[in-house]
Amino acid sequence: MKKRFSKKLLSVILASSMVAGLTGCGSSSGGGSKDSKEPITLEVFSQLANYSGMQGGWSADILLEKFNVKLNIIPDPAGNSVYDTRAESGDLGDIVVFGNNYDKYPSAVQQGLLYNWDGEGLLEDCGEYINEHMKDALENNRNLNSTITDGKDNSCYGFGFNVATSSENHGEFMYSWDIRWDLYKQLGYPECKNLDDYIEILKDMQKACPKDEAGHKTYAVSMWSQWDDAMVMYVKAMATAYYGYDEQGLGLYDPKTGSYYDALMDDGPYLEMLKFFNKLYQEGLLDPDSMTQTYDEALEKLKNGGVFTSNFNYAGSLAYNTPAHVNEGKGMYSMKPSEATPLVYGLGTLGSDRIWAIGSKSEYPELAMEVINYLATPEGFMESQYGPKGETWDYDEEGNTFFTEHGKLCNKDKMGTQMGNGHEGTYHDGELQINNITWALDAENPDSNGETYNSKKWKSNITEAESEIEQDWRDFTECTNPDEYMEKDGKYTLSPASSYAKPEMEAELQTTWKQVTTTIKNSSWEAMYAKTDAEFDKIVANMKKEANNYGYDICVEWSKEEAAKRKACEDALQN
Repeated sequence: MKKRFSKKLLSVILASSMVAGLTGCGSSSGGGSKDSKEPITLEVFSQLANYSGMQGGWSADILLEKFNVKLNIIPDPAGNSVYDTRAESGDLGDIVVFGNNYDKYPSAVQQGLLYNWDGEGLLEDCGEYINEHMKDALENNRNLNSTITDGKDNSCYGFGFNVATSSENHGEFMYSWDIRWDLYKQLGYPECKNLDDYIEILKDMQKACPKDEAGHKTYAVSMWSQWDDAMVMYVKAMATAYYGYDEQGLGLYDPKTGSYYDALMDDGPYLEMLKFFNKLYQEGLLDPDSMTQTYDEALEKLKNGGVFTSNFNYAGSLAYNTPAHVNEGKGMYSMKPSEATPLVYGLGTLGSDRIWAIGSKSEYPELAMEVINYLATPEGFMESQYGPKGETWDYDEEGNTFFTEHGKLCNKDKMGTQMGNGHEGTYHDGELQINNITWALDAENPDSNGETYNSKKWKSNITEAESEIEQDWRDFTECTNPDEYMEKDGKYTLSPASSYAKPEMEAELQTTWKQVTTTIKNSSWEAMYAKTDAEFDKIVANMKKEANNYGYDICVEWSKEEAAKRKACEDALQN
C-alpha cells in the first residue's frame, strides 16, 4: 500500500511557497495540487475513449482552475492491445476507466494493478462526496472484488458508472426509433404496425428524397462495424429496439421472462433482424459502406440528410436536428412500429459495469481521487455534461435548472458553436474525452429544485416547440418529448438494474469464443449483403456449420448459465 502522499507529489508540495497552508485532501479546490506552481498531468487510460492526447477546451480550463491539473487521455482503439501493454508494465495510469467489469477488470484486481480506495483514508479524505452518496455502488464493487478473488479481497477499487439516487425509475429511452419526420409527414403519416410496414415507409421516403444535401444517394440506414462485439451491433440492437431483448453473451435475453435466445437459433430474434437488414439491402435501402466505414463517417452521412432512420437517439435526432435543419422544416423524431416494445434500462444505486478506478502505480492517487470525486458532485457532473456553471447553465431563484442563451446554442450545435469567454475552440472541443459518466442522467440532482440531471426534463426546457416541424410531431403524437411518447402506449420493456456482473472467461473459453464470434460477425455482414434470399439462406447455413465446428454449443451453454444468474440477481432485488 502506498503512503497517503506519494514521494513525487510531496516533493512538488515542498517546493511550493504556499506549503504552509496545505492540509491535503478535503478541499473542493484540490488541496496540494492547487498549491504547486506547475500543473500536474494525470494519465487517464480509458477503454471507452475515442480521443488520444491532452484534454483541451473548456473542461481543461475547469480542471486547471480547480485542481491545477491537466489530463492526458489514452484510449485503447486496437481492442485491448494498449491495455495489455500497460498491464504488462504494471502501470495502467492515474485514472483508469474500464469498458466493463468482466473482461480486463478482474485480472487487474488479481494482479494488483488498481489502487485500494479503502486504504489509509483515501475515500474519506479525497472522495468525500462519493463516500457519502454512492455507498451502494462502492459496496457493490467490494462484493464484486470478493467474488473475483474467492473471498480473499473485499476492498473497494472503484465504482460503476450510471449511479442512481433511487431504483424506482428508469433512464432515458436510447432506442428511440428516430425517423425523418418531415418525410413521414410528406407521405401522409402512413400507419406502421410492424417491420414490414416500416420497410415500405422507408422505400417511399427514398422515392421522395433520392439525394442528400451533397447530391449523394440516400439510404434508410447507414451503419458501422467498429462497435461489433459478440454479434453485429446493429443487428442485435434491432432486436433490442423491437422486442426489448437485451444482449447477453452470445444471444439475447428477455428481462420480462428470463427467456434466452441464442444468436443462431432457427427463427430467433438475431437471425430475424439479420434478414431485416438484408431486405433493406435488397431494396437498395442499406448503405453499402456500412461494413467498412467508421461511426464518424456514418454520422456525417446522417447529418447531410442521407439517412432516414436510426434506432439510437445519439445517431439520429441528437445529431440531425441542428438549427439549420429545423429552420428548413426538417427533423428526426420518434416513430416506432405499434408492435415494438423497445428496451429501457432501469436505474440502480449499485452503478453499472463501466468502472472508474485508479492505477496502483499512480504517483498522485489523492489528486486522481479528487478529480473523480469532483465529477461525482452535482456541480462537477453538471459541468462535465453541460459546460461551465454560469456560462452555459445555472439555477434560477427557485432552484430550477436552465441553459443560458449561450448554453442553448452550445446544446443545439456542439460542433459549430465557439465557446468564447477565454475558452479555446468549440463546445465539442472542450467536452470531456474520458467518455464515461458518474451519475445516471435521470438521477435526481440534489442541488436543483427536485429536477434530474437530464436537460430534456428540466422545467425550463419543457416549453413551446422550437420549430414548426417539432410542433407537427407534438400535434400528431400528443407528446412533448420522446420518453413521453415511448411511455404513452405502455409498450416497452424495462431491464431492471441488479448486482449481476459477467465473470471473466477462462482462457480456453476465450479462444473458442473468439473463433465463434468472429465467424458470426463476418458471416452476418456477408449475409446482410446477399443479393437474393437463396444466397442469404446459404450463407446463414454455412455460418451455423462453421460456428458449430468451432464450439458454438459451448459458448451458448455458458451464455445460458449467465442469463440464469442475471435473472436470479434481478429477481432478488425485486423481492
